[in-house]
Amino acid sequence: MGKLSWRAVVPIATAGILALLSPPAGLPQHAWYFFAIFAGVIVGIMCEPIPAAAIGLIGLTLVTVLARHVLYGPAELAKAGFTPATAALAWALTGFSNGTVWLIFSAFVFALGYEKTGLGRRIALRLLRALGGKTLTLGYAVACSDAVLAPFTPSNTARGGGIIFPIIRNLPGLYDSKPNDPSARKIGSYLMWVGIASCCVTSSMFLTGQASNLLGVDFARTISHVEITWLQWLVTFGPAGLVLFLATPWLAYTLYPPEIKQSQEVPAWAAQQLVAMGGLTRREGTLAALVILALGLWMFGGAFINATTAALVVIVLMLLTRVLTWDDILGDKPAWNTFAWFATLVTLADGLNRVGFIKWFATSVVGHMTGVTPTTATILLVLVYFCVHYMFATITAQVTAMVPVMLAVAATIPGIAIHQFALTLMLVNGFMGIITPYGTGPAPVFYGSGYLPSSDYWKYGALFGGIYLATYLLIVLPWMHFLG
Repeated sequence: MGKLSWRAVVPIATAGILALLSPPAGLPQHAWYFFAIFAGVIVGIMCEPIPAAAIGLIGLTLVTVLARHVLYGPAELAKAGFTPATAALAWALTGFSNGTVWLIFSAFVFALGYEKTGLGRRIALRLLRALGGKTLTLGYAVACSDAVLAPFTPSNTARGGGIIFPIIRNLPGLYDSKPNDPSARKIGSYLMWVGIASCCVTSSMFLTGQASNLLGVDFARTISHVEITWLQWLVTFGPAGLVLFLATPWLAYTLYPPEIKQSQEVPAWAAQQLVAMGGLTRREGTLAALVILALGLWMFGGAFINATTAALVVIVLMLLTRVLTWDDILGDKPAWNTFAWFATLVTLADGLNRVGFIKWFATSVVGHMTGVTPTTATILLVLVYFCVHYMFATITAQVTAMVPVMLAVAATIPGIAIHQFALTLMLVNGFMGIITPYGTGPAPVFYGSGYLPSSDYWKYGALFGGIYLATYLLIVLPWMHFLG
């Protein structure tokens, strides 16, 4: 009880102490109250006295109940016919209709299909037969699988959560590495971490690696009149991207080591298991066809169908072809838990922008940029942009809220090359998603696997995020200077 007690007290104390403090100059009182609740929720997710989804729901409900004091300023409350209670409820439920949230949920359903049909086990066994002798080579197989898909899949949730995760989720069990169990560290934790970390790196490597990259480039075009091409993006990030991509499985192997380093018997055993499984079944073949359909729509169908819509279409087809039953989906507790958790966080993060906290924060940064050199200013702004990601539940939300402000701030700094600054800022968008279990679409999918405990995720997220950012700045800034 003592351990549980402090885990519960710390987030409550965090929110309470912040709320009692006076708001910083220029920030409205209601915005400061909202930030206090948001900070309490984030600390609660880190301490996890109860499941993260429940903490998010508590925070969202508290904001909704106290909407007059934490969500709306005097101007909104003074509007004729404005009903805070109704408006607050409508706002609170927006996360449950968010496309990214449903795409994350769909990724879990895809994973369930791989598990129920046996297709995931079959693919996992084939990977083991080819590369299972050494855990490190298996990690590189996971990373390379993501890299092959990244240039053609603008949704990293679809790629990491819907394609890569369902396959590698079947691997740990073959080594008797179980979720939510001490045996998770045998190999499951390592593979899941390589999966999400590699996905974050490849999301930065290609302009089409995630949708928010394209959104950021559009902001750069409309606000700063800067054109960034696909090839320009690739060439600029290339040297740093190659180093980060090649280092990720090794870093995870070194810093978050699996207990099983190698097993020469595993490839032979996997070959025997494949023989025992026999040929591809009808359900496996149907699921494989549906996955290829989803992959095709995600890669090439962006002009006429949304990635989330494509995922829902495939889920409906899974039901119609009896690959899955409705009871199967209803019984997938991790999927529904993650859906509720992410829906509340997306809404809370949107609230920070809504009450003006993000704009105030960015404006405050400008006041500390006087007299600094362009290079120093670029580094400082990128650091701020990177660290602020702790406040956002999606990269798209951060790009929408912060990129216009950051570009405007940069434009006021004498001597700064706005084109280079815009590109330097945008390239961070992918790999910064590693720092939290909610920071990018596929993160909650891997986090929800049961192989990455909350304490591990926060610790190694900060560690890998720091390594990625430092490596990126050390390589990209001189490289951009060389490119001119």
